[in-house]
Amino acid sequence: MAGHSKWKQIKHKKAITDNRRAAAWTKLIREITVAAKAGGGDPAGNPRLRLAIDTGRAANMPNENIDRAIKKGTGELEGVSYEEVTYEAYGPGGVAIMVDALTDNANRTVADLRKWLSRNGGNLGTTGSVAWMFDRRGQISIDAEKHDEGKVMEAALEAGALDMQVEEGGYTVLTEAADFHAVQDALREQGITWEEAELAMVPKTEVKVEGPDADKLVKLLELIEDMDDVQKVYTNADVDVDSLAEV
Repeated sequence: MAGHSKWKQIKHKKAITDNRRAAAWTKLIREITVAAKAGGGDPAGNPRLRLAIDTGRAANMPNENIDRAIKKGTGELEGVSYEEVTYEAYGPGGVAIMVDALTDNANRTVADLRKWLSRNGGNLGTTGSVAWMFDRRGQISIDAEKHDEGKVMEAALEAGALDMQVEEGGYTVLTEAADFHAVQDALREQGITWEEAELAMVPKTEVKVEGPDADKLVKLLELIEDMDDVQKVYTNADVDVDSLAEV
């Protein structure tokens, strides 16, 4: 089974500036608002909202920001109406890229995305052109220094996880999308905390990207992720994380 996209590892190698942190909060607020609008403002009965709130708290978002976002979603406060859109594209080296967006103007979003793709060796694909290369999976990232590998693996697999990958400094528990919250609950009951948890598009296989293509790809992915309307970016690219200093 292919692992989670190396794009996540690449991002962790880069410094998190105050501007990037503020942008991340803005994206989380949109997700909380949309989740509350779609499934109600009670996280106990709305798994998507519960995940969004957990992610917001992990990013040190103040409770008042979270509460305000929920109320905008439920209509208690006035808010912007967002549309959920997924775009499929190809990047340098022929890699597949999937982009999840929440936008109040889809025409603007697709125009901006097409601009960055065309300027950096990529192009927009049609619906279904790359989605088949990914599986929707739950991903739970755990700090290896805080928890024993055997305990985490036993708890995860007993709860129905598909796999656990051991990487430098941490573990990644992979689940079916339908089992994601059950595995989270089982880990929590065992006193196992996590650094990050999300539902993600995980590549079935990865494409090696090196040299100039790797340089262009990393730049492109950063530009796309910095778009205001973009929530998540996924790729099947395999870029050597240790060589990024050269990139």
